Amino acid sequence: MAYFIFGGSGFIGTHLVYLISNLYPGTKIYNLDIVENNHEGKSMYISCDVRSDINIHVPVASEDIIFNFAAVHRTPGHPDQAYFETNIRGAENVCAFAEKFGIKKIVFTSSIAPYGAAEDLKIEETLPTPNTPYGISKLVAEKIHTIWQAKRPNERQLTIVRPGVVFGKGENGNFTRLYWGIRGGKFFYPGRKDTIKACIYVKELVRFMLYRLENHSEGVELYNCTFEPAFTIEQIVETMKKATGLQRTIVKVPGSLLMTVASIVGPLGGKALGICPARVKKLMISTNICGKKLADSGYKFHYTFEEAIKDWYRDNDNKYLR
Repeated sequence: MAYFIFGGSGFIGTHLVYLISNLYPGTKIYNLDIVENNHEGKSMYISCDVRSDINIHVPVASEDIIFNFAAVHRTPGHPDQAYFETNIRGAENVCAFAEKFGIKKIVFTSSIAPYGAAEDLKIEETLPTPNTPYGISKLVAEKIHTIWQAKRPNERQLTIVRPGVVFGKGENGNFTRLYWGIRGGKFFYPGRKDTIKACIYVKELVRFMLYRLENHSEGVELYNCTFEPAFTIEQIVETMKKATGLQRTIVKVPGSLLMTVASIVGPLGGKALGICPARVKKLMISTNICGKKLADSGYKFHYTFEEAIKDWYRDNDNKYLR
């Protein structure tokens, strides 16, 4: 059995490669990506652009497993077409690859973006109402994978995960920007401190995906992947400060004022620091995602939220978070 990881050069894929290689030494792991990365020899890199037909020259067997992480995901930051071209066409081509070789197991990493932006609690059965091109593209990609599974429902196994904000070493995303904003005195609460931000530690996420592979025989399953209950931005900030030893007082600034500043600073280079109206707006709206189904699945978390931040800090030699 081999693992074919589409988009394996990225943040989550890299952590999965290291976990598989540690748990199952000698297992064949193929990283199919447009960015070269053999993970210090732990994976075999295959140049692959999922926007095109997938043709590779290594043995493929029906008992092999696919993880599909390939996506354009940073939002805002890309033209609308880029989300559809990679996330939708890519899903079609990955499923066609599975069809061609009779592969029966796929784990697809979706997003909480299909739920749309709203304050109410979202469970797996909540009707998706995506309001961004990224969210729309991920919902369509879910349906493409579901159609693949439905062609042979008694044989094929599909696990779809919708992670909240994923943090950990190599993330260079929301939590990294938050940490450096706090550390540099550039972060302020945007009008409120109770904004809920569902999140999951990357090491927990990849462990859970492997757990579901081993505890799911057939059919389609969908899981929100987040700590339960989800934390407020104030809880996240205070935990991050405590775990990393930061001594900062964070003040609350009217959201309208921050939006005005962001609209001025953004075009002058603020986007590189995450200071732009779109990102400020995201901080003001909750991602209130329920992780109860995951919590009740039998999976045992390895880290509390505080332990996860401390572990990430240790991974950076107790110097910073990135």
